[in-house]
Amino acid sequence: MITKTLGEYRRALIGWTVGISLFLTMYISIYGSMREDPETLSKQALAKAPGALRDILGGMEDIATATGYLQTVVYQLLVPLMFIVCAMILGNRAIAQPEESGTLELTVTLPIDRKRLVLDRFVGLLIALLTITAITFLVVVGVARSIDLGVGVDRILAAHTGVFLLALFFGTLTLTVGAMTGRKALAMTVVGVWGIAGYMVITVGRNVDAISWLKWVSPFHYYAEGRPLYQGFPLGDYLVLAGAAAVLALTAVLAFDRRDVGV
Repeated sequence: MITKTLGEYRRALIGWTVGISLFLTMYISIYGSMREDPETLSKQALAKAPGALRDILGGMEDIATATGYLQTVVYQLLVPLMFIVCAMILGNRAIAQPEESGTLELTVTLPIDRKRLVLDRFVGLLIALLTITAITFLVVVGVARSIDLGVGVDRILAAHTGVFLLALFFGTLTLTVGAMTGRKALAMTVVGVWGIAGYMVITVGRNVDAISWLKWVSPFHYYAEGRPLYQGFPLGDYLVLAGAAAVLALTAVLAFDRRDVGV
């Protein structure tokens, strides 16, 4: 079933890998031509992103540095967003989409335990995201070296690992809601609301006392708080993301096993 899942993901896997790789290549390469005048780069960036937008992009105070540029342009929002959307699509294809189309009813008639079915779907999702992560990590390292970016491979690996775990969390959440309800639109809505609200809490809302405490339920807090590009692997935070994904996967297995497909 894992092989079957990866086969179903093949076209999406290729498309997202190529798309993210092209984005990374283009935007990281841009820094090579802009770093000769860091003061102008910093002023222009800050002028184009005033107020709340600057908060959403992580402050941008050190965008003129290689690490700051990589953090703001690549790892703050855009690449995590692409990974999350990809994970949501793949997560929906695991249970909810085939159930709504009627093909899942045929699958569950096969001689395979329902719990094993969901677990294999989760493993397929994990392998697919890990594949995209590994390839795009090599792209980042290759482009960074080609322009002599000056950011250590270990720091890039730490940041890219965070992107993988963040995407895995949201992909597994999508799979879980789909396993519980069989409704792909509902799954996308739940994940979308949690994702947007969670990101806004740790950016625009981080200095608002009334909502700042919500950071503890935002996966973005555990992704970004440790500043992996600057400080290396935040093991505690990453363990929280990995543990949350594992709990969601277990929830999906138990929920699907107790529910009638097609209801």
